[in-house]
Amino acid sequence: MTVYAIAQLRFTDRTSYDRYQSRFMDVFGRYNGTLLAADERPQVVEGNWDREKVVLMSFPDEDEFRLWSESVEYQEISKDRDAGADTVVLLVKGLA
Repeated sequence: MTVYAIAQLRFTDRTSYDRYQSRFMDVFGRYNGTLLAADERPQVVEGNWDREKVVLMSFPDEDEFRLWSESVEYQEISKDRDAGADTVVLLVKGLA
C-alpha cells in the first residue's frame, strides 16, 4: 500500500538546512520514493500553521520508506536537517 511522508519544517539554521538540501536528492534518488512537492510558501487555507516549508513524498509501501529513512546515507545527511530545522514528519497510509 502506498504511503506518503509529509514533512513540515520551521528553519532554525538556514546554512545547515541548505547543506542538507543540497545532498538530499542524491540520497533520495537511490531509493524507491517519489518527491511530489517541496514548497517554502504553502498557502494556509484553514487553521494556524507555524511552519515554513512542507515536503510531500510517496513510497510504494512502509518498508520502502523505512529503507530510505533509516539508511546510513540518509541518517548522515539528516544531521544537518536536524541542526537546521524543527521538523515534524507524518507517515500517512494511502487508500489503495
